[in-house]
Amino acid sequence: MPMGTDENPGRDGTAPEPGRTPEEPRAARSAGPDRPADRRPMPPESRAAERKPDGGHAADGAPDATEPATEPGAPGPAMTGRQRLVAGLWPPRLTRAQLIVALLLFILGLGLAIQVRSTSDSSALRGARQEDLVRILDELDNRSQRLTDEQRRLEGQKTELENSSDQAEEARKQTVEKEQQLGVLAGTVAAQGPGINLTINDPTHSVEADKLLDTIQELRAAGAEAIQINEVRIVAGSYVSDVRGGVEVDGKRVAQPYRFKVIGKPEDLEPALNIPGGVVQTLEKEQATVSVSRDEKIIVDALREAKRPDYARSSSR
Repeated sequence: MPMGTDENPGRDGTAPEPGRTPEEPRAARSAGPDRPADRRPMPPESRAAERKPDGGHAADGAPDATEPATEPGAPGPAMTGRQRLVAGLWPPRLTRAQLIVALLLFILGLGLAIQVRSTSDSSALRGARQEDLVRILDELDNRSQRLTDEQRRLEGQKTELENSSDQAEEARKQTVEKEQQLGVLAGTVAAQGPGINLTINDPTHSVEADKLLDTIQELRAAGAEAIQINEVRIVAGSYVSDVRGGVEVDGKRVAQPYRFKVIGKPEDLEPALNIPGGVVQTLEKEQATVSVSRDEKIIVDALREAKRPDYARSSSR
């Protein structure tokens, strides 16, 4: 049969190959350069096989058919109470008024903390017992009473001088009494009266000059009027120094045991030495043995030489 008379001729004028339908050449011709002519559409089963094991998107980036699509504007997943609390607190949303209040509270708390700390540090007796505090208060009261008595005595002498008919004789009498008092303080005359005996035995030679000086100062603060260590009279200008194997008082070597003779009110002197952290406890920490005893008659007979000043003269007329 002539080619022009074929019922199903191809568009290129050739007859179709045996076993191929007329539509197949048309599909093959529609394939572009990126699509091979022999590629066939992939069945749904094959596309499902190429999905990721975790049920995510396929290798070619297509979304999983089993994952429900989220429509635009749809509400998100419900938040738990903790998540809502965190979202409400962070990031913080502070106003200017809140910042000012927070700053004022911080300054107030800092001031209170500094005040409490300074108050606790300034109290040196916060750990003392009640009995010790009562004893210290009694000692302070006794010192105040001694000062008051001294003031009254001086005022009485002034009144006697002003009211006496023989002012010259009264002045001489008071001058003699004053000389005796100054002689006791200067160590130029002997003295006797109630007081205490203090003995310090230091077998380890651990008691140094500073400890003895602290003892002297504590006795003076408690109202001691005359003090003698062994054979040395203690006066206002006395000094204590360390030497090899012992101590010296005013340049004179003092051997152990150190015996103190102190004239004063025993009720004031003994408690002053036994207060917590006082002389007795300090010396006992140095492995020394301390004994204190009261006596109604203490004799202080060690004397100092009275030196006449070379240049100073009395200015009274």
